[in-house]
Amino acid sequence: MDVRQLRYFLAVVDHQGFSRAAEKLYIAQPSLSQAIKSLEHEVGLPLFHRVGRRVVLSEAGHELVGPARLVVRDLEAASSAMDALKGVRTGRLELTAMPSPGIEPLTAMIAEFSRAHPGITVGVDGAFTPEEVIATVRGGSAEIGLLGSDRPIRVPDLDVTQLERQPLVLIESPGAGAFEADEAIRREDLAGRRVVVSQRGSLMRWLVDDILASGVDVRIAVEVAHRTSVLPLVLAGIGHAVMPLSWAPLARRSGLRVLRIEPLSELHVAIVGRRADLTPAARAFLDVARSYAATHRDDDAGAAP
Repeated sequence: MDVRQLRYFLAVVDHQGFSRAAEKLYIAQPSLSQAIKSLEHEVGLPLFHRVGRRVVLSEAGHELVGPARLVVRDLEAASSAMDALKGVRTGRLELTAMPSPGIEPLTAMIAEFSRAHPGITVGVDGAFTPEEVIATVRGGSAEIGLLGSDRPIRVPDLDVTQLERQPLVLIESPGAGAFEADEAIRREDLAGRRVVVSQRGSLMRWLVDDILASGVDVRIAVEVAHRTSVLPLVLAGIGHAVMPLSWAPLARRSGLRVLRIEPLSELHVAIVGRRADLTPAARAFLDVARSYAATHRDDDAGAAP
C-alpha cells in the first residue's frame, strides 16, 4: 500500500462516500473506486461494505483509519518541514467554516492571507454546527476550523483563538411590515411578525425559539437548511430574519434595514486548529487570524448595526 491509496481511503471515510470524496480529490470516481479495490486486494480484506448507494466501514476499515491518519500526518509534517525552509509560496490550505463566520471574518482573513501568499489555494468546506467543525479538524480533513457559538469556545485538545463577538440583529423585510424604530427593537416587537429562520442548532434559531417560549407570537414563515437562502427570502418580502452582524453589510447593500435586538445576544466567533504538525500555510493563516483578533476582539465587531 502507498500514501496515495491511504489518502483516497481517508477521503472516502471523511466524506462518507465515493462520489463526494472523488470531487474533493479532483479525480474521476471510477479511478477512486479502482484505487480502493487495489488497497483492499493488498490488505486481503474488504474495507467498506456497500449498502445500496451508501458505504460503511468494515471491521478492517475501522482498524485502518487510525494508522492511515498517522502515516498521512507524518508525511505532511515532513513535507511541512521542507516547505518551511522554502517559505510559504505554493500549496493548498483546507478550512471548514460555519455559514455566518464564513461571511465575516473569513472573507477579511482570506483577503489578508491571499495578499501575503498569492500562491496558496484556500479550500473552504461548510459545516452547520460547532461540533461538525471541531470533528473535521480533529479528524484531519481540515487543518483549521471557523465556528460560532453562544459562548466562548473552548476545546481542550485544539488551539483556539477567540476572534470577535457578533451581536444578533434583525434584517427587516420590505414586504413583512416595517418597524417604527430607527435603530433598535425589543424582542416583544416581533409579536405577529413573520420571520425566516434556519433549522434548529444555530444561535439565531435559538433566539427566535426563546422569544416564542416567552409567549411572543412570532410567526415562522419559512425554515431553511441553507442560510444563503435567508436574504433572498427577506428581499422577496416573505419575512424578517434574525442574523449575526456579519450579514449586515450585505443586507444594507441589498437595500434592507438592519436593527439591533434588545436585550443583546451575541455570537462568539473563534478559529481552531491542531496544536502540532500544521503546514506552513496553516500556521501563516493562524497568524493572520491572531492579528485580526487583536484588532477586532474588543470592539464588539462594530456593535452598533
